[in-house]
Amino acid sequence: MGNPIIELKDVTKDYSLAFSVNGKEVLAAVEKVNLRIQKGEFVAIIGPSGCGKSTLLNMIGGLVEPSHGEIYVEGELISGPHPKITMVFQDVSVFPWRSVMENVEFGLEVRGLDRQSRRRKCQGIIDLVGLRGFEERYPQELSGGMNQRVAIARALALDPDILLMDEPFGALDEQTRLILGEELLRIWGELGQTIVFITHNINESVQLADRVIIMSARPGLLKKEVLIDLARPRDPALVSSQKFATLVGEIWAELREESLKALRYEMGSGEKATPKDPGSLIKL
Repeated sequence: MGNPIIELKDVTKDYSLAFSVNGKEVLAAVEKVNLRIQKGEFVAIIGPSGCGKSTLLNMIGGLVEPSHGEIYVEGELISGPHPKITMVFQDVSVFPWRSVMENVEFGLEVRGLDRQSRRRKCQGIIDLVGLRGFEERYPQELSGGMNQRVAIARALALDPDILLMDEPFGALDEQTRLILGEELLRIWGELGQTIVFITHNINESVQLADRVIIMSARPGLLKKEVLIDLARPRDPALVSSQKFATLVGEIWAELREESLKALRYEMGSGEKATPKDPGSLIKL
């Protein structure tokens, strides 16, 4: 394989706690992660709650600085947000006071692109995500799934080489998740970005990814990589196939052990945590 578009070398993240947990004042969120992602790959990262998935993604996106280790994008050491990377989050991030078109063109507007040029470009993106006819609608007039399409379109309008997605369908019902997953694969097939996709949903990871990276319970280590050797394009009927079920079972066998560890840890730390200062819990 050639040079990776993303490379993590011994990436570690520790947080200073607002609460003393089991006598410790520092929480190890992610520990010594080494990962190489090739251009055009679709990589899903899955793990138990609190294992550091979001922290890892935020470090790749330049929003969080590693405590130790290095992250490279196309061979360049990053120390903050990178112009070739955009992110899509689980929480609805569209602006309620802006129409669909105005939301999608927001990033280009910030970059200073003139109105006519950005409208022309964004219309093509809106068509690509299946929102033609909704350009002048506002978020409160749309379903949750449609608003996530708006968020994805806004990210795509910036022509990113790398799209980081943190449980973008997590708040949606299962049927909508499956449909949007199919739509995301279609868009990825047309545009060819590198996608790193965080999820709690095993079926979703197998439906979408080339590789599934399984993280351990906190501190998050890369426990295992599962190659998803399913033909592309992925037929919707694939989710009912035996091969699909076998891959889901393989991932669950690894993930179940880590989820039990995480549950035991949460129960134990919940009993022993001693507050030091007011503070909010860290999303890992």
